[in-house]
Amino acid sequence: METSSVFPEPGMQQLPGSRAGNAPEDDDGGDGKGSMDGNGVSENPYAGLVALLRAAWLSGKTRPLEYRVAQLEALGRFLEEKKQEILEAAALDVGKPPFEAELTEILLCKNELHEALNNLCQWMKDEPVERNMATRLDSAFIRKDPYGVVLIIGPWNCPVNLLLGPLVGAIAAGNCAVIKPSEMTKNTEKLMAEGLPSYLDRDCFAVVTAGVQETSRLLENKFDYIFFTGSPSMGRVVMAAAAQHLTPVTLELGGKNPCYVSDTCDVRSVARRVAWGRFFNAGQTCVAPDYVLCTLEMQEKLMPALREAITEFYGSNPRESPDFGRIMGQKEFQRIRALLCSGRVAIGGQTDEKDLYIAPTVLVDVQPSDPIMQEVILGPILPIVAVASVDEAIDFINNRERPLAVYVFSSDDKVVAQVLERTSSGGFCSNDTLMHMILTSLPFGGIGCSGLGKYHGKFTFDTFTHQRGCLHRNMGLEALNALRYPPYSKHRVGIVCAASRVKHKGSCTLL
Repeated sequence: METSSVFPEPGMQQLPGSRAGNAPEDDDGGDGKGSMDGNGVSENPYAGLVALLRAAWLSGKTRPLEYRVAQLEALGRFLEEKKQEILEAAALDVGKPPFEAELTEILLCKNELHEALNNLCQWMKDEPVERNMATRLDSAFIRKDPYGVVLIIGPWNCPVNLLLGPLVGAIAAGNCAVIKPSEMTKNTEKLMAEGLPSYLDRDCFAVVTAGVQETSRLLENKFDYIFFTGSPSMGRVVMAAAAQHLTPVTLELGGKNPCYVSDTCDVRSVARRVAWGRFFNAGQTCVAPDYVLCTLEMQEKLMPALREAITEFYGSNPRESPDFGRIMGQKEFQRIRALLCSGRVAIGGQTDEKDLYIAPTVLVDVQPSDPIMQEVILGPILPIVAVASVDEAIDFINNRERPLAVYVFSSDDKVVAQVLERTSSGGFCSNDTLMHMILTSLPFGGIGCSGLGKYHGKFTFDTFTHQRGCLHRNMGLEALNALRYPPYSKHRVGIVCAASRVKHKGSCTLL
């Protein structure tokens, strides 16, 4: 999930439902907001909170199925009872239309919740595994252990779902969790900080509100897993902090998602699906198509179809449409507006800084070296880059960092298969945009600079679960073990190897 800044402004933070201090790093006052130890080193203001959660986890409180189900159901009540407040906060923070907010913030989160509740009993079960001759009389299985105390850091562009979605998996897997909403979405942050502790067990789950300095201090603590959604630059900071404790991480970072449109397709359908995916949430979506690759001939056909689709969706003046969002803040607005200098504006281009409005815009004559092709746009601008063929499009994609998604539109299945086979990305969707991410049955995540790890549905449970390999052996039958004990002999090694061997069964065929 690419964002221009995850921790842009330092600020005070609150810990509803927790007992940790809340001072910035340089506060050495005696008011409980921070202190100095005997060596003159500032105490970490979050150490107490993390210790309390760890004690709760070590007590085994979060492990029973009944506890996990109760907490998930409580989270479901939060989503249901606070639905209107969530929609209002999304509108105030990022100008998100109610339809889009209900789909992305409420529905997708509930889908994750219901998927977990429907399957948790099965997910938690020990998983038997194959045994060889040497262990035939024993029990071998994978135990699904929780990691412990996890940290979840959310982004601003989908501030509820991308925070609570991972939390569903953390709870389902039996962990305690610290969750940190984005400080850039003040209304959502406040709702989470004041609302969630009334629903979830305060001994095991805490909401931290924090800016740059405070988040840096938070990351100094030892967590057992960190789940971060944000920009690649901040992902590196999080990963470096995690490395100090050898803590595993999931990084959801986003990327410049290419969209190849072949010469054989239904142009009107392509235009509507691309326009919807690009301008949804005013383009502030990590999986939005970031740019279109097509031939000049297709571009000529696509331009009037895109103009028609934009008018159909948002009217002749999108600024007046209740279905078109706004840019989330002044800094983002200025960054995105500066990208309009790339190529030539063919559709849209109007801006209003006071209203944080940038019209749905299509750029043509865009060069690979233009500023808009150097960063993730995260705004309502769609550049079109001309290519001569599908081979050139694939080379263009492969010469850049691997994206979160690759999109291809074509009526020719061979073209679709070619793009899928010869490119690499976090996810893939043909003949549509965004829709692959609504399936809880598909893993969602990046690769390379677009992220590390995956989640959604059972994949989220697996992300927050340590798969512990277990073997229960029989205390009897010691005579069978004598063959592996010294003194060794050639005769014994042959028998032991035969009993422990994995045999090659022959070649396999991909269907």
